[in-house]
Amino acid sequence: MKKKLVVVLLTAAMSMSLLAGCGGNSGSSDAKSDAKTEDTKEDSDQVAADKVAKLIDDIYVQERTDKTDEQCKEAKEAWDALTDAQKELVEGENADPDYFGRDTGDASKDDPLNQDEIGENELLVVSFGTSFNDSRAKDIGGIEKALQAANPDWSVRRAFTAQIIINHVQARDDEKIDNMEQALERAVDNGVKNLVVQPTHLMHGAEYDELSETVEKYKDKFESVKIAEPLLGEVGADTTVINADKEAVAKAITDEAVKTANYDSIDAAAKDGTAFVFMGHGTSHVANVSYDQMQTQMEQLGYKNVFIGTVEGEPEDTECQAVIEKIKEAGYKKVILRPLMVVAGDHANNDMAGDDDDSWKSQFEASKAFDSVESQIAGLGEIDAIQQIYVAHTKAAIEAK
Repeated sequence: MKKKLVVVLLTAAMSMSLLAGCGGNSGSSDAKSDAKTEDTKEDSDQVAADKVAKLIDDIYVQERTDKTDEQCKEAKEAWDALTDAQKELVEGENADPDYFGRDTGDASKDDPLNQDEIGENELLVVSFGTSFNDSRAKDIGGIEKALQAANPDWSVRRAFTAQIIINHVQARDDEKIDNMEQALERAVDNGVKNLVVQPTHLMHGAEYDELSETVEKYKDKFESVKIAEPLLGEVGADTTVINADKEAVAKAITDEAVKTANYDSIDAAAKDGTAFVFMGHGTSHVANVSYDQMQTQMEQLGYKNVFIGTVEGEPEDTECQAVIEKIKEAGYKKVILRPLMVVAGDHANNDMAGDDDDSWKSQFEASKAFDSVESQIAGLGEIDAIQQIYVAHTKAAIEAK
């Protein structure tokens, strides 16, 4: 009887052990299953994000094709279908979450000026462009409005030379802006007889040259075609050659920067140890001498605490570290950065005032040479005095024989 009881107890114990073992394996299997499910989800999230990145890269191009409209629409729809977590994973050759996700203002406040019914006289305002909505409306739109007010008998229309930006704005905001060819074809189709092209570019650089070549192809389609001067006028032979346009621009941008900084004058700012840095784009084009000419102009006006710099570092003495050394040697302890660009777009917000280590603001701060480094993020286009320089250039082109 005792032997039977022992056998029964041993059998029960073995059964319990087996059940416990099965239970333990079940928990382990569930954990593995959960991990596998999580890995699968992460993989599928990345696949979805990579698809959108590819679609963005496809429209981040400088050439418009018959597929561009469809590609812009497809990229935005695919982005909208992503979860917030998936959007953070978007990364391509040029794609990132900011392409669609960054808030740059209300696009509805901007007028793309792509309407028909132009009439016989057209004033085509050509800009490089910007995807920053607020800047596009204030800076480029500000110039366009000033030109329209000064020329009521002419129809002002817009064209951008950067197809990359045109595609960005169209895909994100469904705002269609003409490129040069589209704008000129629109002018031809509308029966325009007299065409004046006003570039908002700073100088006779590569963009201006390309613009002139494009206009030349359409010259025989109008009774008269004229291209007005860019903001800084003719490019002089060397760093010492300046002109009335550069003087007017130097005064206008400095006055605005001084006023924004709450100083009574540039001299008052100097006495307070404040230097102003105007950051341009820079170029490898021979027109890069214009930046040194602007520095010469500032010095001739007596603006000893005003410095000209460029993002691309061309000319070399305008690159960031060179400018920092100039200001250190001059003994100024406060620095105010402001763009020497028509628009306050990507360069102004990121290259100048951004938080990355290579931004100008970060480099000035990292030098430990200054008590304060501030940024004024505003394009030249919103300054009334700058707008009036463009108005004067347009007037000269219209009246030219």
